Amino acid sequence: MRTVQRNLLADGATLERVFTGTIWGEGPVWIPQSRSIRWSDIPNDRILDFDAVTGETRVHREGVEFTNGRTIDLDGHIVQCSHGRRSVERELDGVPHTLIGNFGKHRLNSPNDVVVASDGAIWFTDPPYGIFETREGHPGTMEYGGCFVFRLDPGGELTAVIADRDRPNGLAFSPDERTLYVSDTAEGDGDIHAYDVDMTAGTATNGRLFASPRPGIADGFRVDGAGRVWTSAADAVHVYSPDGDELLRVAVP
Repeated sequence: MRTVQRNLLADGATLERVFTGTIWGEGPVWIPQSRSIRWSDIPNDRILDFDAVTGETRVHREGVEFTNGRTIDLDGHIVQCSHGRRSVERELDGVPHTLIGNFGKHRLNSPNDVVVASDGAIWFTDPPYGIFETREGHPGTMEYGGCFVFRLDPGGELTAVIADRDRPNGLAFSPDERTLYVSDTAEGDGDIHAYDVDMTAGTATNGRLFASPRPGIADGFRVDGAGRVWTSAADAVHVYSPDGDELLRVAVP
């Protein structure tokens, strides 16, 4: 562990492996009601739940059409991305219901990660991995001609808010929702980029480099209550201040 601010972790905190057996794990979310972590095992086409109380992991559902990222909406329901269905869906009583699968007349690529804003709008990324990689979805084509970050407003209108990224992947808001962070997992990029958000207008502008986790690339990440970004990378969980300064690395085998 290499650290600048040791007080970001509890005294004596150590890394603990709680499960093994996924081909690769993606899209974790903490569910307060059940005190559990839910995540995707994409190539195995299943969703897993780790119970933080009992320490046990169970299969939540199988044959899930290659789900990836997920979050919790304002009503406490899971909203998740489906590579196989090329859609964003909400799970109600264990059953997924499609929220959006098309941009105009064209199908989405393969929604990857998702966040819900305080106004209930759903923001998500749409790279093509689920239509290019057979272990992540089904072969297909990029029908609308790009890979965008989208905003689905509570009324059901879908808007492309960011169109200047090659492979937008992880995304998260700053605590005040004035900044949206987006990782780009395209070859030659791998960085986290920041955008200025106008929540009333539903826009994200002024894209700029925020951080470059190395070695490896940034994929999924989250932002804590103090505005620090905790991101995946090749060697560790990297933690950045709101100014983009690296504060901590939690080494991962």
